[in-house]
Amino acid sequence: MDGNMIGPGPYRATKLWNETIKLFRGGMPLRKHWAHFRSYDNSFTGSEAVDYLHELLKRNQNFGPEVTRYQSLQLLRKFLKNHVIEDVKGRFGKEDFDDNGRLYRFPPQSPLKPVPQRRPLAQRDFVPQTLRWDDCDDSRVPSTIPMKPLVLNSETWNKRHSIAIGEVPECKLVRRRDITPKHEDQIWKSMTLNHLQSVLGLQSLDGVLNAKLLSPKHIVYNIFSVNKQGIVVLKNKAEDLPHWVISAMKCLANWPNGNERNQPMYSGFERDVFRTVAEHFQRLKEPLMTFQLYEIFVSVLGLLPRRQIVVEALQVCCLLLPPANRRKLQLLMRLMTKACNNHHLPPLNDTIGTRTLMVQTFSRCILCSSDEVDLDELLATKLVNFMMDNHENVLKVPTELQRSVQEHLSHLRRAQIKYAGADTDSTLESPAHTFCRQISKQEFEEQRVTGSQGAIVELLEGIIHDKAMSIKDKKKKLNQFQRSYPDIYRRRFPTPESEAAIFPERPQKLKPQLTFFTLKKKSLQPFQRSWSFRA
Repeated sequence: MDGNMIGPGPYRATKLWNETIKLFRGGMPLRKHWAHFRSYDNSFTGSEAVDYLHELLKRNQNFGPEVTRYQSLQLLRKFLKNHVIEDVKGRFGKEDFDDNGRLYRFPPQSPLKPVPQRRPLAQRDFVPQTLRWDDCDDSRVPSTIPMKPLVLNSETWNKRHSIAIGEVPECKLVRRRDITPKHEDQIWKSMTLNHLQSVLGLQSLDGVLNAKLLSPKHIVYNIFSVNKQGIVVLKNKAEDLPHWVISAMKCLANWPNGNERNQPMYSGFERDVFRTVAEHFQRLKEPLMTFQLYEIFVSVLGLLPRRQIVVEALQVCCLLLPPANRRKLQLLMRLMTKACNNHHLPPLNDTIGTRTLMVQTFSRCILCSSDEVDLDELLATKLVNFMMDNHENVLKVPTELQRSVQEHLSHLRRAQIKYAGADTDSTLESPAHTFCRQISKQEFEEQRVTGSQGAIVELLEGIIHDKAMSIKDKKKKLNQFQRSYPDIYRRRFPTPESEAAIFPERPQKLKPQLTFFTLKKKSLQPFQRSWSFRA
């Protein structure tokens, strides 16, 4: 293999560009050529350059044997545009590079692209590893969270294991705090980015991923809103592929049994169906892996010699996609894989095989940069080839990440005991807490007695102040209480007067007084018709 393997990290595409230029300038054979009755020293023809660069890229472990001659020609055209090479008359930029006998040479200096300098790790502002409740705003979630080393000295060990050695120091009970949906989404985002950083083996995700642009709801939706096959199910059908595109994809994937409407198939029908699907994806305004995630996917390519690590990294990266993009990517990868493995499907091209055609057609629909990075096509080809070989695993939900996040959320929902002086989890801090300390057996007995008596006293006070209870029922319950707990009752009512004070005095009912008029009315009423006092 030629060249050094460039691992994951920021600005990987720029580093690969510079590495390729150095290898090409350092190894391209130069000799004297004749053209137009003149000789040109240290020159090479277009065909010689394509031959050499093609072999160079295939041997390079950063690209591999999947590189085609046409891709090598495309890269040389970019070399000419960026003045990596020039024709023998010194022209570059607007000139076209062709695979023929035209003569080219290297300029005196090769323009390598500068790699942006990153601040040293110690100069960056970091937040603690634990996500605070106040930090659940998108703009404040860090893209990288350094791990704080845990130092266990004798004092720390004693504090954490005091129960086992028979001591119970002062502690506090941290009560459970409800986790809002917003907080839960941010925990998913934070732990997903931490997991991705750990898989890639990077000290920071700066330069490869802008965490502020990521939506935590996309992560949660991609994990839980799926069908039995693990494909995302969209609520908004307007974001999905058109029905006719899905029908065309099924037709190719299940050929010759995929013609849902039993339409008449003519010679070349399958090629027209493929062209219909290709044109739809090529008209997308943005690749399925999005412009903002380009650097992180390119960075993953640096791990390709370690297949399992790449699969795990791509699993996490694909969770960051918008749900509509993830669904389209899943359907497209299934189509590409099935079409390549379908021996009944006629050739879709007369010159190249079905797999090569699929990769060349859809690679830039899956991955490319917004500013046309010079190695886009080579990097996309390498990534798509790997995903076709491993698409069933790559587009699965990473089980380890899902399990760790759910365990962490369960941990946050539980109440915990924190010992004085031990590390405090800021995520669980709450102003409502109680303190406890070790007590003697005598103190325990006293507290047991006073505690139970306090409850009995509360019961008595409840009977006394119950305004809804009738006086008859209240007296009955107080008599029962007096028989059961005479000492407590005597302390509450030491005298008969204190007991009588809780019952309101009933007003005495006065007998109606007989007046002259009432007597007159009662005595004279039967004789009203016979006589009266009137003369």
